[in-house]
Amino acid sequence: MRLATRPFCILMLLLALGGATATMCELAAAQPVAPLAPPGVAAAAFPAPDRPVASVISPIWASEDERRSANETEQVFKLLGIKPGMHVGDIGAGSGFYTMQLSRAVGPSGEVLAQDITPKYLEALQQRVRAADAANVKVGLGEEHDPRLPAHSLDAAVLIHMYHEIAQPYALLFNLAAALKPGALVGIVDLDRATPEHGTPPKLLRCELAAVGYREAGFHKLKGGVGYLAIFKPPLEAKQPSAIKACSRDGNTAAKNQRAS
Repeated sequence: MRLATRPFCILMLLLALGGATATMCELAAAQPVAPLAPPGVAAAAFPAPDRPVASVISPIWASEDERRSANETEQVFKLLGIKPGMHVGDIGAGSGFYTMQLSRAVGPSGEVLAQDITPKYLEALQQRVRAADAANVKVGLGEEHDPRLPAHSLDAAVLIHMYHEIAQPYALLFNLAAALKPGALVGIVDLDRATPEHGTPPKLLRCELAAVGYREAGFHKLKGGVGYLAIFKPPLEAKQPSAIKACSRDGNTAAKNQRAS
């Protein structure tokens, strides 16, 4: 439970009785998860992806024990330069494995903005954050095309084993860029396989990021069979959505430029 809710619950202990007190405290703690910022540019302004989009089937990619044994977060954080005091966005946070690791890595002077589009995942994550007293974590509801994060708020953003599930990648990348500070880095972890098989071929990833103006800053095969980490810098200048051309599924610029519906 967050510290802010404790005075309210203590007051209820003094003013109410037994079960009623517990109910009031539970209601105080279980606030609906809301977006952390106003909406960005609508999805209809951007091209739809010219490739299959994988379905969201789970809030986790693999068990946390498996990922710890592979030193997944340690590898990613070192390569991205995650350190105390940074403000980091966890895009598609799911069960919160990275969120909780980031909370410890950035420390009390830093902040983690944990975003997802699935309310039930966010409700469970919010409970996990409260149970850990992770006061440097904010949980926010996003949309398929927009993470809904504050402008110029992030030193880094991570998208972990979820890029292949993004239904509106060009819109999401465009709206995410507005939340990045100058010099920020975006780290994308995924498997090198087709999107229907819950991975993203690196050539396709590079094409889609470049279409929005992102610049590749590094590519690393991670140890332990957890995939690759691709690192990108945000666009130097925002492209007009109408100028963004979709990539074909083989990673080349597509001939058509159909707007997303």
